[in-house]
Amino acid sequence: MATDYNEETFARDFDVSRETLERFRIYAAKLEKWNQAINLVSRDTLGDLWRRHFLDSAQLLHCLPRAVRPDTCWVDLGSGAGFPGLVLALMSAGEFHLVDSDARKCTFLREVSRETGTPVHIHNQRIDSLSLPTADYVTARACAPLPRLVDYARPLLRPGGYCLFLKGARLDEELTLLRKAGKMPLDISGAEVFPSESDSKGRILRLGPYSS
Repeated sequence: MATDYNEETFARDFDVSRETLERFRIYAAKLEKWNQAINLVSRDTLGDLWRRHFLDSAQLLHCLPRAVRPDTCWVDLGSGAGFPGLVLALMSAGEFHLVDSDARKCTFLREVSRETGTPVHIHNQRIDSLSLPTADYVTARACAPLPRLVDYARPLLRPGGYCLFLKGARLDEELTLLRKAGKMPLDISGAEVFPSESDSKGRILRLGPYSS
């Protein structure tokens, strides 16, 4: 079901240029076409694509502790249809690594990257077999429970790096379980929670900075 949040609202919220907005239109059209053949996102969300997926991903830019530089490195775990990693790549500077074990989803990501002129590195492999340069930011949405995400992310972070995880209403419960299990990383000095701009029940967890 469509909502009032649309491409014009998105462009205003993030000060998106006409060129970047056109790339997002291409992305949206590819997503709707490919979703007929493979399960990229729930069909129920396509009518609300600009809020449920593009805004949901782009809002991570409002949670960064510092300005993005051309040499900023990002690793997105379980990228799927490109959320949040490919959305962030369309909007910000840096080197982006998108990771997913599903070959069909990686093929989709490559096509959107090519058609929008957005350079990204796409890794069709399991997260636990990754060998990548360490990153300033590790991101994920709907990828794994928090304890597993933390275990995945820590080897990928460079000193001073951060995790940015899009989570749901059970985040407090996940954080409590993480602490009770003694898995809150001692080499990550802080945890900050931000309200979601796209979902009243959603939360964003920022962990960091990491110290090796």
